[in-house]
Amino acid sequence: MFADVAMFFRIAFQFWRGFHFLRNTRRAITVFGSARTPDDHPYCALARTVARKIGEQGIAIVTGGGGAVMQAANQGAFESGAPSIGINITIEREQKPNPYLTRSLVCRYFFVRKVLLSRYSEAFLILPGGFGTLDECFEIITLIQTGKMRARPVVLIGSEFWGGLLKWCRETLIPQGMITETEFSRIHLADTAEEALFHLGIQDPNNSATNTPTMTR
Repeated sequence: MFADVAMFFRIAFQFWRGFHFLRNTRRAITVFGSARTPDDHPYCALARTVARKIGEQGIAIVTGGGGAVMQAANQGAFESGAPSIGINITIEREQKPNPYLTRSLVCRYFFVRKVLLSRYSEAFLILPGGFGTLDECFEIITLIQTGKMRARPVVLIGSEFWGGLLKWCRETLIPQGMITETEFSRIHLADTAEEALFHLGIQDPNNSATNTPTMTR
């Protein structure tokens, strides 16, 4: 019983600290992605470019605060002068705070971290990643599907990576009635920074004629 009570107060404190940390965040977009992608990978380059263009609009970038794709997104925000926020997690490997954070917080519990990564953001960019990224992706989609979170843009970046999964959703889940076409249509797919900005409703400041993307599903 004592252990349960102690855990309750640890969780409550983590939430209170996180809400206090993010309380003045006005506009933000969260970027999810792998902590294992090589720094010179095209995914990292794309994350950096998109985050920089978002930051140029005065919108904060929030990530898990680690390396690889997360670091690239924070670097883009940092270079634009926008707030670059990291919500890290205590893991021995992979999750050291990256050097492009203007503000950072470390969580003990994954579920607290996921709430903080989603609560204050107006949209989500999800780059290729492993189990953790997939978990974050599907939890956000489920929260929107069930009305526990107001509808917000969810943009998956990289059709080569996500295309097979989306094809399976369309050809297996929809026919079997597991999800509806409307629910599936809330997920957007982008391969370029311009396409991602289009789905986010953000005009690229360096391109007054941002092209309407052709989605691949």
